[in-house]
Amino acid sequence: MAKLSQAELERHLWGAADILRGTVDAGDYKQYIFGLLFYKRLCDVWDEEFEVLLAETGDRQEAADPDEHRFDVPAEHRWDAVRKHATQIGQRLNNALAAIEDANLRLRGVFGDVDFANQDRFSDALLEKLLSHFEKHRLRNADVTADMLGDAYLYLIKMFAEGAGKKGGEFYTPRSIVRLMVEIVEPRPGMSIYDPTCGSGGMLLEAVQYLKDRGEDSRSLALHGQEKNFATWGIAEINLFLHNVDDAFIAKGDTILSPKRYDPKAREFVEGIGAYDRVLANPPFSEKVWGYDVWQNGDPFGRDVYGCPPKGYGDLAFVQHMLANLRDDGMLAVVVPHGVLFRGGAEGRIRQAMLEADVIEAVVGLAPNLFYGAGIPAAVLVCRKHKSTERRGKVLIVNGDATFQPGKAQNVLTDDHIYRLAEAVHGFADIDKLARVVPVEEIAVNGYSLNISRYVQTGADTEAANVAAEVAKLQDLIAIRNQAEAVMFEHLRRLGYVE
Repeated sequence: MAKLSQAELERHLWGAADILRGTVDAGDYKQYIFGLLFYKRLCDVWDEEFEVLLAETGDRQEAADPDEHRFDVPAEHRWDAVRKHATQIGQRLNNALAAIEDANLRLRGVFGDVDFANQDRFSDALLEKLLSHFEKHRLRNADVTADMLGDAYLYLIKMFAEGAGKKGGEFYTPRSIVRLMVEIVEPRPGMSIYDPTCGSGGMLLEAVQYLKDRGEDSRSLALHGQEKNFATWGIAEINLFLHNVDDAFIAKGDTILSPKRYDPKAREFVEGIGAYDRVLANPPFSEKVWGYDVWQNGDPFGRDVYGCPPKGYGDLAFVQHMLANLRDDGMLAVVVPHGVLFRGGAEGRIRQAMLEADVIEAVVGLAPNLFYGAGIPAAVLVCRKHKSTERRGKVLIVNGDATFQPGKAQNVLTDDHIYRLAEAVHGFADIDKLARVVPVEEIAVNGYSLNISRYVQTGADTEAANVAAEVAKLQDLIAIRNQAEAVMFEHLRRLGYVE
């Protein structure tokens, strides 16, 4: 059987999505496509392993022994068994997916609440067409390597994210930004990597790829994560499995209200804080309902070292959670909206406390319109609990607002852009119109504002620089106003005039 190219494989898989388009809501059909793709891969690889074992042993019973396979697919629920029937196809698929989950502890819950038996969505005729499309090509390892299929899966995730607009950003961070963050933190073999809002698992996999690209032992990484959305958690588990990553531990649940870590002795997740070498995340921007009602009385897990974030902005709760999970010699990189860098009130106080504690090492401003459904610019905050001697009392400010390649729907970072920004962080030195090492004392004079354009302008002329400076002043004034407003409302609450 002729092997597929990467482009052919991606077109083949996207063609399956076209079959469902118009029948199933755009926000939902990715789960069905991901589920069927994974089911087909499992069945094809099981058949492949069975044939190899049978050739070696000549014993069909031994070749079918679940202990001889990476995973088990019960005989009555394999692809060929389901395809023998022309009716009740949806229910048979449901039964097969449930049986696979029951037979494999590692795969419990990965198919989520996918329901092919809904006749209003999936007639037998539609499912026949969909399954016929999937079996045009085998998905054995001999036909499609794990990396190739994994990359095609990432392509599907990207395509679904583009189509979902703002909601797409909830489970997918553009790969160029993930690569930049991984390049900044430079994971090494044997390290533990943690993503507390892991979405579809892209940051964990990029850490693996980083070592692979350098010819280093990627299997020595200990990968950990947590994801609140159950369907997205399933996408992450499938993503990791398709990339042949079997030893990643992804917990389900709310990271802020119920943080979890994996206990290797108990072989289960328990509530609590971990300790990781590298922490990476793209948390939801300015989450309105994040756990303020709990944190205002003190975080039960002691993560509110620098203060309680305001009710309507949960960004710094995620940052403090990440710091709490960082080893003393560890490093973290987190995406934050620009407002986190200059807003006043509770956020201003937290930012001041973090700067005085000297845990902020660098701020990397990103170009606008890099994220799905979010045209506003963002920044990558880089933190360490203990900086090297030469970096103490200083923060590197990198202004990447002009570092991008324009795109039709979105801007992108090229390899050269990623390298330039990452090297600026590693170099920790002044670079004209890109980066500047700023003493914390200067930041304090500026009201502890980390407004990027206040410290680094990228404009080509004086007028552009003046505009940027005036905008920085305006944003600082807005932050001061917000802080005064917060104090006023606190007084009014104490007097009983407002709730």
